[in-house]
Amino acid sequence: MSQQNLPSGAGEVAEQYPDIWNAYAALGEACAKSGPLDERTRRLVKLALAVGARSEGAVHSHARRALEESIGAEELKQVAMMSIPTLGFSAAVAALTWIEDVTDA
Repeated sequence: MSQQNLPSGAGEVAEQYPDIWNAYAALGEACAKSGPLDERTRRLVKLALAVGARSEGAVHSHARRALEESIGAEELKQVAMMSIPTLGFSAAVAALTWIEDVTDA
């Protein structure tokens, strides 16, 4: 992901601390290439991790990128619904609203 496409907070860190950003980006790439998952699966896993971390910004970012990668809105919403047994109903509803912020925009 280029610095131009970063959310504002991450973009500011990348601009002010380019060495740290470059190391972080390289770590992310190495992690993505560490196993057999395809790009589509990795994107859905990243969305699920963002949901589990209850990070609204990360959910927005991964939902936006998933749509750009032709992953459907209903698939993204299913990730939120699948979180109900693990995270609870209220956390899943919050995640669903964050996903819908992007899918319904």
